[in-house]
Amino acid sequence: MDDIEIKRESEKQHKPGQKRFYLFLFWSFITVVCCLTIFCMFLKAESIKEIAVSFYNFKSYPDSLSNSDSVKLTSIEKSLNRRVSSLQKRIENLSPYGIYLIVNTTNNTFVLRNRKNIIREGICSTGSYILLDAGEGRQWMFKTPKGQFRILGKIVDPIWIKPDWAFVEESLPIPPRGHPDRLEYGTLGDYALTLGQGYLIHGTLYQRFLGLPVTHGCIRLGDEDLKVVYKSLEIGSRVYIF
Repeated sequence: MDDIEIKRESEKQHKPGQKRFYLFLFWSFITVVCCLTIFCMFLKAESIKEIAVSFYNFKSYPDSLSNSDSVKLTSIEKSLNRRVSSLQKRIENLSPYGIYLIVNTTNNTFVLRNRKNIIREGICSTGSYILLDAGEGRQWMFKTPKGQFRILGKIVDPIWIKPDWAFVEESLPIPPRGHPDRLEYGTLGDYALTLGQGYLIHGTLYQRFLGLPVTHGCIRLGDEDLKVVYKSLEIGSRVYIF
């Protein structure tokens, strides 16, 4: 019985110490939470204050400029305007005189324009990039050449003089040069403009394929577009193909 009583007395002595320890932890936690809350509120207040001060300074900045600062800003503005004007003139000087044609072989589109205005734009067809191999080292890659060209000739009701590859493509025997079988009427549309090396800007019987890369290298246009381009461009007019 004495041992039990001693144990009970020992437990009674420890309980007040445990309570004080738990109270200490609780109030420590409360203190930390309060400090963090006040700190966060302080930071938020400082941020709001900084934003308000910045906004006030931004609004009052023009009014706070001195006369010398205003003169400097005006001088900088005039200098920039002169620079922009100079660059615009340089761009105009780089643009060709007269009407010229731009052909985009990636999107199969064209733009007919002069220095300041677009006269006409639309879709076209360019090279298919198909390789025709006739064997014995004879190959043709059907691609539209890229670069700067000039109109070398203008033809009404052009006749297509079929090259060798046209017969190879159709698995037909190749006739000698000047043979009537090489002449084909009505295939190139009402007009054609020559670019050299056998490349033409011409019409097509297959209007539904316009906008697609389906040609053997020439540039095909729709009937109305071809008419405008033919009448607008002169011998020597520039053609840019990219």
